[in-house]
Amino acid sequence: MARDQVDMTPINSRDELVAWFAEGCKPKEQFRVGTEHEKFAFTVKGHRPVPYGGPRGIRALLDGMRDMLGWEPIMEGENIIGLADVTGGGAISLEPGGQFELSGAPVDNVHETASELFAHLAQVREVARPLGIGFLGIGMTPNWSRADMPVMPKGRYKIMTNYMPKVGSLGLDMMYRTCTVQTNHDFSSEADMVRKMRVSIALQPVATALFANSPFTEGKPNGLLSFRSEIWRDTDNQRAGMLPWVFESGMGFERYADYALDVPMYFVKRGDRYIDVAGKSFRDHLAGKLIPGERATISDWANHVSTIFPEVRLKRYIEMRGADGGPWRVLPSLPAYWVGLMYDDDNLDACWQIVKDWTAAERQKLRDDVPKLGFKATIRGRTLLALAIETLTLAQKGLVRRKRLDRNGRDETRYLRVLEEIVARGTTPAEDLLARYAGPWNGSVDPVFDELAY
Repeated sequence: MARDQVDMTPINSRDELVAWFAEGCKPKEQFRVGTEHEKFAFTVKGHRPVPYGGPRGIRALLDGMRDMLGWEPIMEGENIIGLADVTGGGAISLEPGGQFELSGAPVDNVHETASELFAHLAQVREVARPLGIGFLGIGMTPNWSRADMPVMPKGRYKIMTNYMPKVGSLGLDMMYRTCTVQTNHDFSSEADMVRKMRVSIALQPVATALFANSPFTEGKPNGLLSFRSEIWRDTDNQRAGMLPWVFESGMGFERYADYALDVPMYFVKRGDRYIDVAGKSFRDHLAGKLIPGERATISDWANHVSTIFPEVRLKRYIEMRGADGGPWRVLPSLPAYWVGLMYDDDNLDACWQIVKDWTAAERQKLRDDVPKLGFKATIRGRTLLALAIETLTLAQKGLVRRKRLDRNGRDETRYLRVLEEIVARGTTPAEDLLARYAGPWNGSVDPVFDELAY
């Protein structure tokens, strides 16, 4: 989850909401990439969830990270709930069930996002080891029930926890029992944003298959390859999904702002206080009808936009949201894949040629099929495996053309290797876990805490 915004500038009109998105436009030479990843904290002894409090809890972990990094603590009342790197732009935050998230800084290339990631994991391990805490890279808790999960002391999560069961059956599982890896990408103009949104929404199921890594629930196979992806199909359909209208004429910043205005709100934040407005309209808030004496602010809009959860989300950049969390080797592969496709004009055009004739119903069916079928899902007679191979080949060429070299003269294509190995095998990471469960793990999910630990 994003860190709450603080900009109390009043909003006077819908046009200002549209302009807020448009301010994300930047010249191509200023394009950046940011990577966010979540991981489950577990007790090394017994492989149980880690509570917030206590001498070996999440709070102790955050305190240790603050002492090591010197980052600014993010407080809510008396509780530390995250850390901010005020110079670099990165942050550490908590998901509702104690999932530990690194929101990486916007950086120039995949080498830098990978270095940031590996440095973070090394730092976290150093602080966590004496506390007896380990971290698991997987898309869903393999054996913990919803009742097992601790609850982090964040006001926004209390409001969401109360609201979720009213709008879907799996929202609490999304909040408390899933982990994802996401990447954030820039656009140069409204037209560039529209093209990137369309291509990335259509191809998001490819990323879901490549990263599918949540085949277990409460100690047994759940019948799916990405149960995390399936959860989003029944979390809150007013704020999730494939956004079919993005492919219609008239798509632009204005159209997305109108969509966001109609997505029900969760909260308005004033100081440290969260005001529960769950289910209410931002249009009413903008008109001053929601909270007596309170005007809508830029912060309110930024926070609201961060609580919309489609497969691809527009902020002042574009967020790719289709991938399960996974082991450390695979995490830099997601930014590499999307940078190779999104930041190369020839590739963006090539991808548009692949997807431009797909109908909304076909895109939706592909998205609905991928949690269960993975690479075997089809569209227009083509498998997702074939699409993964084709788009990975394009991404590879795009990264070669980018010529972003590390200090050893290597380009960014090396981060695609793990994905190339996956498509060469033709099986998703989840299928490999299921094979181990049926074989050397002897019907137990417990070995996952060794094999997928950071």
